[in-house]
Amino acid sequence: MPAPPARMPERAVVITRPRAQAEGLAQAVAARGRRAVVLPLLEIAPVEDAAPLRAALATLASCALVVFVSPNAVDAAFAHLATWPAGVPIGVVGEGSRAALARHGVTGDQATIHAPQDPACSDSEHLLASLDLAALAGRRVLIVRGDGGRALMADTLRAAGALVETVAAYRRSVPRLDAALAARLAALLGGTNDWIITSSEALRGLAGLVRELDPRAGMEALRAQHLIVPHARIAETARALGCTQVTLAGSGDLRLLEALH
Repeated sequence: MPAPPARMPERAVVITRPRAQAEGLAQAVAARGRRAVVLPLLEIAPVEDAAPLRAALATLASCALVVFVSPNAVDAAFAHLATWPAGVPIGVVGEGSRAALARHGVTGDQATIHAPQDPACSDSEHLLASLDLAALAGRRVLIVRGDGGRALMADTLRAAGALVETVAAYRRSVPRLDAALAARLAALLGGTNDWIITSSEALRGLAGLVRELDPRAGMEALRAQHLIVPHARIAETARALGCTQVTLAGSGDLRLLEALH
């Protein structure tokens, strides 16, 4: 009697968000009967000196708009805030940041929240398109972000006449390829899995780690994976790296989960 065929390893859903934002999505993936693997590709840490952040947050009431560039920016700011000042509008670039605000008790009932209208285009350009830039001329706008990052938002608002300040709320870095991470990456790249990638920076970091892991065949293994991304810019980054199995899901966990099916 012939031996039964070898069982193929279960296809995993690899969640690459920073760990603080990954667990809820991992639980939702598991609830749908899939195996979730949390593999953070960006490490998030507080800024070394929080005094500039606290000083900026102390003057929120004078702002015509406060922009949070990511859920990490929301969480880092609210570590120093008890409540949100009444009447101060907020700008976010994705549903993840809106959900982070809600976790801290701020919803559309408490504040005006501006966001891109198209969930597949949750980025600075589409947030800017949703704003009345002329109404911000001569008024104060605060952008809360990580260290560094794109200058498009600040530059465009300044060109429209807004008085723009930026403040770093957190630091981010790609993890070091130690023995444990190398073993996990090798195992995941040895099969074909679904990878949820929620930032271009994380995807570029993954490509760097993969090249370091296997300079010859690493990128070939990455290109065999199925990538699920929430933003058009991340899809463009993936294709520039030679990845062709890319699903553009749109912003928000529900759309990412639906893309798995």
